[in-house]
Amino acid sequence: MAFSQTLDYAFFEGEIVPFGEAKVSIGTHALQYGTGAFAGIRGYLDADGETINIFRLPDHCARLLRSGKLLRAELPYTAEMVAETIVELTRRNAPTGDVYYRPFIYKSAVQLTPRLKGLDDELAIYMLPMGDYLDTTRGQRAIVSSWTRIADNAIPSRGKLTGAYINSALAKDEAEEKGADEAIMLDTDGKVAEGSGCNLFIVRDGVLITPPITNDILEGITRRTFLQFALDLGIPTEQRRIDRSELYIADEAFFCGTGVQLCPIATIDGRPIGAGGASPLGDHLRTTFYDTVRGRSDRYRAWLTPVSVRAAAGVRG
Repeated sequence: MAFSQTLDYAFFEGEIVPFGEAKVSIGTHALQYGTGAFAGIRGYLDADGETINIFRLPDHCARLLRSGKLLRAELPYTAEMVAETIVELTRRNAPTGDVYYRPFIYKSAVQLTPRLKGLDDELAIYMLPMGDYLDTTRGQRAIVSSWTRIADNAIPSRGKLTGAYINSALAKDEAEEKGADEAIMLDTDGKVAEGSGCNLFIVRDGVLITPPITNDILEGITRRTFLQFALDLGIPTEQRRIDRSELYIADEAFFCGTGVQLCPIATIDGRPIGAGGASPLGDHLRTTFYDTVRGRSDRYRAWLTPVSVRAAAGVRG
């Protein structure tokens, strides 16, 4: 999708400022060496039309700081403080529809040595309107990428580290240049890992299956959400290694993540999956997800951080 322009305000160097004032030097360490960590968080317009429901905000903030820990980042913020800042930024921007939040930690020093210790760290956050990342009205065309998912012992895969995403970019480009929508990456042992920027599930004989978190994948919060949904709905699950050949004989397959949400896969390497993109079990999970984030169901309301934007929009206007 083509992303819209960012919203008016960002958090930068300890305060909320106009987005255009949130600038870093071209010599910034994170720009030179990829020494940053980020989160992707969604906010959904509630069915009442007046509230933004930020999905699993505490979990995202906690994972962001854990990613920063991998970078040896030292910041004066707790997960609760990051969450409070995101809530306040939401009020200031007063969005009128679904939004995406991009908080990130970065090494802000102008320094030429590729290292982690002894460098200044900063936190920045910005927002933008965001609908569907992939076209959810149809099944996706996927290929198994020739690019291997980076091993955790090379670059920690359970952290969302900025420099690591060149791996994802190479795989995504390859998929699109071959006429596909998304890539499926294998680990160094040739087992299924994940998409270029999303986790992966398959369904076989009514069992929901996904690679384990020790399989060089991101510890996805949306992935964890769907596993919880399945447990509560009585759907059997397995977290285990998946062979490439299992992709071709799966009854269903779908990508999931903050960006993609839940998007069924129609073909892999030109082979139709199940009924060519039909995903009955996946559709059941997706319905549960949207009922949750739109505020139509109370069962998982604890996962939502509601922020009233009607009053904020009136003040800003």
